[in-house]
Amino acid sequence: MQLSANRILIERLVRESVYRQLGRSLPSKPEAPNPLVINVSARHCHLTQEAVEILFGSGHQLTPMKWLYQEGQFAAEESVTIIGPRSRVISNLRILGPCRDFNQVELAYTDARALGFDIPVRQSGDIAGTPGCMLMGPNGYFQMSNGVIRAAIHVHMSPEDAAFYEVKDKDFMKLRVHGPCGVTFDRLFVRVKPEFKLEVHLDTDEGNACGLGADSFCELLKS
Repeated sequence: MQLSANRILIERLVRESVYRQLGRSLPSKPEAPNPLVINVSARHCHLTQEAVEILFGSGHQLTPMKWLYQEGQFAAEESVTIIGPRSRVISNLRILGPCRDFNQVELAYTDARALGFDIPVRQSGDIAGTPGCMLMGPNGYFQMSNGVIRAAIHVHMSPEDAAFYEVKDKDFMKLRVHGPCGVTFDRLFVRVKPEFKLEVHLDTDEGNACGLGADSFCELLKS
């Protein structure tokens, strides 16, 4: 699910119209350099090239199916089956590319409980001491000794965005989601890189809990 800043723009246009009718000027407020995009990430995995070849055959390369919001990232045509404790399985676990130098499975709590996992909330790449699992592909099985996590809610941003919001890499912010089931997420982890576009990642449980929709009004706030 992808949410844009359309609602923010519409609300600003309405405010401007009201102020014009009153013969007043809209109070000046710095404009964000880039629109805020909210994406809900369904369960998926990141794999090394070695794991891909074990699962799909020697020399196999991931095939982009859908390009994601961050430059160079894609959902691959390839998917795998994850086998959890007591042989519970979820099929069609999508692989996101390109390949990485570590293996990681990202699940929502609902997924984890269905599989029989007890997983921690972690930042991507922080997989020490996390549960492992078995993945099954058309060419065989791949055993992960660790790497099954619930990804912590986070925001990608460029240095320009970070300067506007007055935060730095690895800070925490708040994400306020307005609406009938509105909530404020208090520990939104900040990731800053020059190549990043402004984007928040939630998982399906978080998105469903706050009734996130295409017209939801969301705000980034300093902690």
